[in-house]
Amino acid sequence: MIVVPDDFPSVFEGSEAHQRAKRLGEVRVFTERGADQEAELIRRIGDAPAAINIRAHARFSEGVFQACPRLKMVSVWGTGTDNFDLNAAGMRGVTICNTPGINAFAVAEHALTLMLTVARRVVALDEEMRKGRWPRELLTQCLGKTLGVFGMGAIGGRLATIARGIGMNVLGWSALGDEARIRKTGARPASKEEILAQADVISLHVRLSTETRNFIGRKELAMMKPTAIIVNTGRGALVDREALLAALRDRKIMGAGLDVFHQEPLAPDDPILTLPNVVLSPHNAGQTPEVIRDGLLAAVANIENFRQGKPTNLVVSPGR
Repeated sequence: MIVVPDDFPSVFEGSEAHQRAKRLGEVRVFTERGADQEAELIRRIGDAPAAINIRAHARFSEGVFQACPRLKMVSVWGTGTDNFDLNAAGMRGVTICNTPGINAFAVAEHALTLMLTVARRVVALDEEMRKGRWPRELLTQCLGKTLGVFGMGAIGGRLATIARGIGMNVLGWSALGDEARIRKTGARPASKEEILAQADVISLHVRLSTETRNFIGRKELAMMKPTAIIVNTGRGALVDREALLAALRDRKIMGAGLDVFHQEPLAPDDPILTLPNVVLSPHNAGQTPEVIRDGLLAAVANIENFRQGKPTNLVVSPGR
């Protein structure tokens, strides 16, 4: 049996991947919200030996793994695993796989779009014109400017490539210190401090972990240029929320393009909604038909390969 406990909003049910999964046996899909509650997630998983995780609001905690002893494998649709207690998974003998790289082009395009939208003040100008005004203020040109990319995996590397295509200089930082990978994109390796001080735009593509939580805080924001833009399509918690709000409100940086947040969906009274120098999107940078199709099929393929004793895209592999 395969269970999909968190298909809300639904992308899996009725898809090509759903049909492919059915060839492996019984498939249970839950399309209503509720998997963000531990007891409900446990109930939905039940005695299934395999699960496909669709949404990050379903938190696979130690309690979940303990309460579901027959669970042996979880395949994640996407790359992020910050909603998993990976140590508990390993201790309980649960293999965790993800689907890296599939959304790279889509997310990189979105990061570039957020950057340009903030730089060219597209949203604010559109709003002004709809009010009958004809604003003539100066805008920011990206040609010749410096982009700093934190995290040079598939998404960060793709963004570096396309940013160079519009004439930007690119600085890259890798958590693994992989300078060869950075140079392969045409970017120049740089330290975190160099990027913060020199970049006109900073884009975040590092994984969220204990080490990277609040990767950009008050100190880091103070190092940035007052004309700088920050783009985040990674995870909201990579940036200290209060520090970012203060920097934007006080114009310590020029603006931000955000696809991810500390609380999702945003509360109606979230102060980020009141700031005119922020462009927002609802954590949908990778939501294209192609990414959804290919990612879901890859998630099912992970289960097929696991059953054949040849697990792919391993994040946690007990016993290895």
